[in-house]
Amino acid sequence: MSVQRAPFPVKPPVDLSGAPPGPRLPRHLLGMLWLLREPQLLELCRRRYGDIFSLKAWPIGLLVVISDPAEIKRVFTSDPDVVHAGDGNAVTLPVAGKESVLLLDGQRHLHRRKLMLPPFHGDRLSVYGGLIGEVADEEIDRWPLDTVFPMHSAMQSITLKVILLAVFGIEDAERRAELERLIPKMINSPALLWPPLQRDLGSWSPWRRFLALRDKVDSLLFEEIERKRKDPELENRDDILSLLLQARDENGEPMGDEELRDQLVTLLLAGHETSATSLAWTFERLLRNEAVLARLRNKLAAGDEEYLDCVITESLRSRPIIPYAMRRLTEPFEIGGYEVPAGAFVGSSTTLVHNRPDLYPDPEVFRPERFEDKRADTYAWIPFGGGVRRCLGASFATFEMKIVLGRVIERCDLAVPDPKPERPRGRFVTYVPARGARVILRQRRPASSSVSTVFT
Repeated sequence: MSVQRAPFPVKPPVDLSGAPPGPRLPRHLLGMLWLLREPQLLELCRRRYGDIFSLKAWPIGLLVVISDPAEIKRVFTSDPDVVHAGDGNAVTLPVAGKESVLLLDGQRHLHRRKLMLPPFHGDRLSVYGGLIGEVADEEIDRWPLDTVFPMHSAMQSITLKVILLAVFGIEDAERRAELERLIPKMINSPALLWPPLQRDLGSWSPWRRFLALRDKVDSLLFEEIERKRKDPELENRDDILSLLLQARDENGEPMGDEELRDQLVTLLLAGHETSATSLAWTFERLLRNEAVLARLRNKLAAGDEEYLDCVITESLRSRPIIPYAMRRLTEPFEIGGYEVPAGAFVGSSTTLVHNRPDLYPDPEVFRPERFEDKRADTYAWIPFGGGVRRCLGASFATFEMKIVLGRVIERCDLAVPDPKPERPRGRFVTYVPARGARVILRQRRPASSSVSTVFT
């Protein structure tokens, strides 16, 4: 799914005249509210100022937030040389690297996107279905009975292993285990969220520890890239790294090791944490809506996956993982009658547009049936962004969710220790369940092949 959160900082200073209205709090106070209470701040501003408003806050500078699908469409379909998405992903630079497709703009982005898209084509997804099901079954077999555990952590374990096997193609168990140990520490470093911490203040500073973790991960990835390059069976491999090694740009040139590393980590960011969080939220919602869960179980038992599609679509609507699809303006741009200056950021708010009562009646209610008779609107349902920046791995993510959800529902009887819904909590670029989506496994059934038959 596309990893975007508001960037740090805006340079050079932006002319704030002509921007839409917004709160007139001191910049640093507003910035602290934005960092610590973002969902609540956005909703208060929407009620006060409508579907378009400005946040003039440290450390973002000027951020224009929009939740009008018509304006979102204009931004998503505008000239990518005018609305830069790469600048909006700047917070991921320390992890993803400067060659990441997330951080590129203009023609360079389009060329790299075209190069990377074929491995994620829908026709190829069936190759990975059996693998995803096996990984899910192995994880389910480790869950404790009658004990509270966080579903978010369990889903992270599944999606990370899928990335290491299907994307990185790492067959060596020791190498996989080392990356499974290092990667969560790297991407959850506090230094990534707070730029003031991105200074080397000695061996115990967060930034030094992050750099050391990144170096270890990079060393393992470069070794894997070199191993794949020398593999005489490279052309017969179906992991995504092997496919990218064989890809050639418009000039017939392959990607170098540094760029391959950056794209692999990009796919890790986009396909591990976000997918795991989406799955965790789906279980958090299902287990607090018994009628929905019962209907889904019956549909899957009958071999019908259409309702599962609706459940996933509604989960991604009701619990957005990424708060914005972010763009930075390279020249003045008209939004809702306002002339927004160059240098400003425009955030298409997933949170706000997904909770518009005129688009989704009773938006606080988890109701998959709202998508049974109609497809989600392209510009009113934006968990994967949109336009030429739509998440490369969107099809892979939903395919993985379907298999994992099917496996768990087929094999497990789950309950929640507390019927009260879990609230979203910000962590790096995502909003996760505040208590980890806690569950209790009451009964576990043996694995069978029925679900994989439906989904692969």
